[in-house]
Amino acid sequence: GDHRDLHSFSTRRSSDLRVVVAEFQELVEVIKQRSYRRGKFKLASGAESEFYFNLKPTMMAPKGAYLSAEALLVRIRSESVDYIGGLEMGAVPVIACVAALSHQDGKPVNSFFVRKKAKDHGTQDLVEGLALGESLSGKTVMIVDDVATSGGSIIKAAEVARAAGAIVETALVIVDREEGATEALAAAGIRLLSALKKSDFL
Repeated sequence: GDHRDLHSFSTRRSSDLRVVVAEFQELVEVIKQRSYRRGKFKLASGAESEFYFNLKPTMMAPKGAYLSAEALLVRIRSESVDYIGGLEMGAVPVIACVAALSHQDGKPVNSFFVRKKAKDHGTQDLVEGLALGESLSGKTVMIVDDVATSGGSIIKAAEVARAAGAIVETALVIVDREEGATEALAAAGIRLLSALKKSDFL
């Protein structure tokens, strides 16, 4: 029976791949519909661009939330990480969805987020989401964000995680706008991965 099991496993794998490709295409469509504009726009980095991605309407829609998390999880599975985490606010919705999906898979991905500034009360901690006694020290962390433009918010999150003792060598976004983040992150010792690139929308 081994041979038959192996065969059904391999056909299942290839149909998984087809499903994944179809889901990526579907995600592109949802983003085009809910989160993507062309025109003249001023970005958070101060730069001007003719492309505008605001992924929150995608991440907050039931289908978009699912497809975004699924697309990121495919990329996360090909790396070896202990935690994913990112800067509030852009990263938070999708990180929570990824954590939920990873549990459903039976291969849980631990997650946290980084505050932009410490709360005035309590433990003053910039890392949010860890239980008492849980630490990033010595852990491999992948920084996640919705969009990468200049890479600034990824670097900010990476610095906080590294200060907490984490090893940060990779980052992952839903959309890489291909406007310099790869180079900026490489200079900070971080390899940028993405589910989609701006060129997927042209």
